[in-house]
Amino acid sequence: MKKILFVASEAIPFIKTGGLADVTGSLLRYIDRQEYDVRIILPKYACMDENWKRKLKFHSHFYVSLGWRNQYVGILETVEDGIHYYFVDNEYYFAGPQPYNQLHEDIEKFAYFSKAALAAVDMIDFVPDVIHCHDWQTAMVPVFLKAFAEDYPLLRRTKTVLTIHNLRFQGRWLMDAIKNLTGLPDSCFTPDGMESYGEANFLKGGIAYADAITTVSPTYALEIMTREGGESLDGLLYARKNSLYGIINGVDSAEYDPNHDMYLVRNFGIQDMEEGKTANKAALQRELNLTEDTETIMIGMVTRITDQKGFDLIGCVLDELLSHARVQLVVLGTGEERYTNMLRGFADKYPDKLSANICYSEQLAHRIYASSDAFLMPSLFEPCGLSQLMSFCYGTLPIVRETGGLKDTVLPYNEYDHTGTGFSFANFNAQEMLQTIYYAMHIYYDARESWNEMARRDMRLDFSWKKSAREYEKVYERLS
Repeated sequence: MKKILFVASEAIPFIKTGGLADVTGSLLRYIDRQEYDVRIILPKYACMDENWKRKLKFHSHFYVSLGWRNQYVGILETVEDGIHYYFVDNEYYFAGPQPYNQLHEDIEKFAYFSKAALAAVDMIDFVPDVIHCHDWQTAMVPVFLKAFAEDYPLLRRTKTVLTIHNLRFQGRWLMDAIKNLTGLPDSCFTPDGMESYGEANFLKGGIAYADAITTVSPTYALEIMTREGGESLDGLLYARKNSLYGIINGVDSAEYDPNHDMYLVRNFGIQDMEEGKTANKAALQRELNLTEDTETIMIGMVTRITDQKGFDLIGCVLDELLSHARVQLVVLGTGEERYTNMLRGFADKYPDKLSANICYSEQLAHRIYASSDAFLMPSLFEPCGLSQLMSFCYGTLPIVRETGGLKDTVLPYNEYDHTGTGFSFANFNAQEMLQTIYYAMHIYYDARESWNEMARRDMRLDFSWKKSAREYEKVYERLS
């Protein structure tokens, strides 16, 4: 049986700030347990829910060197659903009200965590065949493992996989500071290694030193090898293209199941989709003080409110859309103040048509997925996207820009042969987005049976984690 160790900065159900936690926490549960012993090591954040912290049992402790200091490492453990979860405990690094802080603090924190995770192998009696790292926070694991191989004799045959969930976030900091902190030799800080425009770059180091690199959709894997999408790492990624794999994320079909979703006022399936969505829409309209009219198309968004998610485009067209069209827009999320203020302003101007919920609520998110007729994702770039997959589960049709995983998962509607799973536009252009929204509204109002047929087709799609897990297993096997 092969042994796989995930090293990640967050994972459900223990700690979550975004989609990374969904991926790491879900994927490891779907790896074939007959063939693989999969475990995960995480930081023990002070901000974790107390109910989870009470389940952790002390395992062992030791010290690791970081810069000129020897730092304490406590290892705690719990077993959930047959999976071993290990936690690195150090109050100096993991105290505070949130998992992530200022970048210079996180640079040291995750350099420490990466070293602690490697050293923990000696203590937990688990020598992995593959260490699977995620994003820049754990990208130093392959670097430390190659540069300090003599310090990790048990891991001399261990291979590393680095998954890039979002290339924009890289962990770049001052070269001299990183050299002093990590103790890495100068040979690691070359243009072929961690050096990036005069700084040290954690993610670049991971890409250079990992045995395999994956990212979260096939199209995103192609995009990040281009100047436009490569975030200044396109040259290195192109050089490593033979070790780069694009694997679509999955979605937890049990959690996003309208038949059993406890947050809905009425559960529904494919057979009673129309009645179920109508009942949930009416309830959501009442909850959010929108005009109660279930025949009006409702467009949902559950998202980070940032430039990446296309809010520059949305700001250009909201006045025209809301002043002229028979439409309601429901937005849920947090993010940049310039966009949240914009949404609040339009909500004040069109209170019966726009509900701007500047917060995060798991319950409201589920109700938006189930109640909306369409789901808007006009992203500037989107490594994979989970929301379009979640919307499929509820028969809510995505309206997306053709980028990254959105292009891979949403097939544009063809009214002549009645195929497709949603609506899409190619260019990052506000008018192109608006015309696509208008086209979707035309199908909704004038060809409702075609719309409902597509919604039922979406509910039958299989984007479960089982399919994704099989692809990751193929990567593990290639490294054997």
